[in-house]
Amino acid sequence: MIYPAYVHLGDKVHAHGVTLPDFEGCFTAADEYTNIPHNVQEAVELHFEGESFKIPEPSDISELENNSEYTDGIWMLIDIDISKFDSQPMRLNVSLPTYIVKKMDDYASQNHLSRSALTVKATEKYLDSDNA
Repeated sequence: MIYPAYVHLGDKVHAHGVTLPDFEGCFTAADEYTNIPHNVQEAVELHFEGESFKIPEPSDISELENNSEYTDGIWMLIDIDISKFDSQPMRLNVSLPTYIVKKMDDYASQNHLSRSALTVKATEKYLDSDNA
């Protein structure tokens, strides 16, 4: 999704500061303009890490331009890949051997989990250990 980013212009000594009005408390900086999109994506991912905030719709930049908080800088529109932190459930259809489903259900029941919750926890654990 395309989000507005306000760039507080830097100089030879100071980096360009970037404020993201749609993500309260989320900001970043970059020495070069070309690094801004990457740094914004990274900042937003960190902003949502471990959280389940509702992902806001992008603001209309024409409404933000008149805000007195944003002076002496420039606006950029940044394409942020929200799929990297979107925690909304997605329905999935998978086929598993019956004995695996039985083992999953037994484990989930003993640990007060749903089948879906167990699948998420197991997948996250596997992916985290695989990347270590």
